[in-house]
Amino acid sequence: MILCLETATTNCSVALFDQGQCLSYKENATEGYSHNEQLHEFIEEVMAMAGVELQTLDAIAVSKGPGSYTGLRIGVSAAKGLCYALSIPLIALETLSILGQMSVNKTPFVIPMIDARRMEVYAAVLNQEKAVIQPAFAEILNEESFSVWLKKGAVTFIGNGVDKWRAQCEHKNANFSPGVLPSARFMGELAHSAFVAKNFEDVAYFEPYYLKDFHGLK
Repeated sequence: MILCLETATTNCSVALFDQGQCLSYKENATEGYSHNEQLHEFIEEVMAMAGVELQTLDAIAVSKGPGSYTGLRIGVSAAKGLCYALSIPLIALETLSILGQMSVNKTPFVIPMIDARRMEVYAAVLNQEKAVIQPAFAEILNEESFSVWLKKGAVTFIGNGVDKWRAQCEHKNANFSPGVLPSARFMGELAHSAFVAKNFEDVAYFEPYYLKDFHGLK
């Protein structure tokens, strides 16, 4: 039984999974960040909807970044607090990998991208099985961005960074899924695999993965 928290963007999202199957979830995407007010309330509601007590949880999984400094800090703090209180392990999942799981297009490559400042995005590259083949990196968009992948085959670009990339990209192999925000509803399989592999974090020392200094995406 794993409780998943996703707060890397303006989507405050919580989901509960048993053996990778979603039992309940709640999320709310707003223009601003309301995670401070919503996150713990959502946790209580998700647990109540499933009729499960916190004490029955086996682990907490949290989206570790990159993303919003504010959002990541709130999510990780909540996850660590629960792990301390319940004496259960912490699982950290890459935000861009979570976002990539949300693609429904069967293309050879999936590039999730999160909007950063100006013409910059945080991106990663996943294969058709949605396994990461290039970890998170920061990209200042230009006409040659992602060309190495576009030359190899069809690419699905997904996330809230897609709109400003679509305005520049005219490649025939590009497919666009704009406006998608990472959701805890798509963390279950990744979290379950990490739990089975005992891929846990040190609760005392774990910090979000900002990729760049926090002023890059507030």
